[in-house]
Formats: sequence, structure tokens, C-alpha cells
Amino acid sequence: MTQTARSKSRSAARLAAVQALYQQEMEKTSVPVLLHEFHHHRLGATIEDVEYADAEVEFFDDLVKGVDARRVEIDRLIAAKLAQGWSLERLDRPMRQILRAGTYELLARVDVSVASVISEYVDVAHAFYDKRETSFVNGLLDAVAKEARS
Repeated sequence: MTQTARSKSRSAARLAAVQALYQQEMEKTSVPVLLHEFHHHRLGATIEDVEYADAEVEFFDDLVKGVDARRVEIDRLIAAKLAQGWSLERLDRPMRQILRAGTYELLARVDVSVASVISEYVDVAHAFYDKRETSFVNGLLDAVAKEARS
């Protein structure tokens, strides 16, 4: 696999992981069921004229399982970086999943540079939000990175 193809495949895995984590929070779907559904029905599929890109499955699995396993630690780290008066619960669900996946990657995937992680999750945020929110993702993940990768 070329570097460009791998990069696109990982970008697709990040977006799919955020979608899976959102579904998990909304429907309380167990991780094994969630992974099975995404492996067999979403990743690389076309659903209602929406084409889901081929994603690096192992990377996708690591993000989903890692966020699930380390959610308390991840949420504590994110909450500590929020402005006074804000809580994780106050953020909308897609934003929480973007920040959780990005934070997990900063904590656990030291094989991926800080700049790449932040840039990728800002790109994921563009799928859901406008500039103000994407700037928020950039700033919060940068603050998390300073602690997680120090």
C-alpha cells in the first residue's frame, strides 16, 4: 500500500471510528456488535447513495476499542482542558466522539505524529461542523497533546 493510500485509509478509519463511537453512545451497542456491523456493512460499502471509503480495519478497531477501554481516562483529560463552566456532557455527541478518538490517538498511538493527529481530527470535524468548532477541536487536542506527549 502506498503512503497516500494508507493515509486515505487511516483518514477513513478515523471518520468511521467517530461514527461508530457516536452510534455506541446513542444506542448503547456493545463493541463486538459495533465492530461486526462496521466491518460487514459500512467500511467500503455504499448505503443509500453514500459511499463509505475503504478504511484500515485494524486502525479502526484500535480506535474504537481503545476509546471504549480508556473512556474514563480520556474523558478526564478532555474535561480538564475545557473552559471553566463547561463539562463534557455539555458538548454535543459528535464533538465528544471526535475529541475522544483524537485524545485516544494522542495517548496510545505514538507512532502517529501530534501534527497528524490534530490535523486529521480537524478534518473529521469539518464533516460535522463549521470553522468555529473545528478551531475548538484544534485547540483542545493541542492542549491534550502537550500533556499526553510531554
